[in-house]
Amino acid sequence: MSKTRFPHPRPWTWPNGAKIALSVAVPFEAFNLRSQYAQKPKPGKRDPFSLSFAQYGWKSGAWRILGLLDEFGIKGSMSPSGLAAVEHPGVLKTAAGEGYDMVGHGWVNDHDATEQEMASELHDIRRCSAAIVEACGLRPRGWVSPGNAGSPNTPDLLAGEGYLWHGDDASDDLPFLADTKNGKIVVLPKTNIPHNDLLMWLISNNSPEVMWDNFKTTFDELYTEGEAGSPKWIELTLHSHVAGRATLIPIIRKCLRYAADHGDVWFARKIDIADWTLKRAT
Repeated sequence: MSKTRFPHPRPWTWPNGAKIALSVAVPFEAFNLRSQYAQKPKPGKRDPFSLSFAQYGWKSGAWRILGLLDEFGIKGSMSPSGLAAVEHPGVLKTAAGEGYDMVGHGWVNDHDATEQEMASELHDIRRCSAAIVEACGLRPRGWVSPGNAGSPNTPDLLAGEGYLWHGDDASDDLPFLADTKNGKIVVLPKTNIPHNDLLMWLISNNSPEVMWDNFKTTFDELYTEGEAGSPKWIELTLHSHVAGRATLIPIIRKCLRYAADHGDVWFARKIDIADWTLKRAT
């Protein structure tokens, strides 16, 4: 494959000359009032059925996803909210023991930072971080706000708390460094929208096959760009209470098998991608 005349404006490489990086995000979420699925939404009121939909994650879904990734020898990046870590520490402890990294994901997933004052947001960042450490012994070095709805203060607060990266961004195909009031922070953009189970299956009411169609289409294009000397990054997002259901697992297995059958694919955790980004920039 010849070099493209119009590569990404920032020259990029992956370890060992990989043509594409692939990460798997595994959000592990808990809610106060309702999850993302409700048969009859009741705004502002506690919805027991909707909450039970989320409870599937710790009862069945997380374990099924752990088993699926183990089939391929892949280590994912688990994103627990603080409440999920407190209520179900065994899920985090198991994932950490398998080599997953931990990503802070707010205190509770039906409340976002845009609704908070800075002091309150900082309190939730610290509370979530402490809950994850207490559950599994790993301090999260990355952060994704619930719904990616971070506030303008989020990067500054995270950098001040020693976080290496955040993912509340959708502006690029590749990671980059950003300035904050407390120094540099790595930004891992949201490259997963076309293959995010929540967006492409649950909320959109699409066939499960849409995940495969979108993944293959994206992977093929990015792999081709990598062959032409402009490597990129792709991510699968598998919420424990969504992709962990038997309906979607065969589709995800198909995606992972397709990627694994290609050469020069770097299967990386998000912390690995962030560390690589920092290494390249310094």
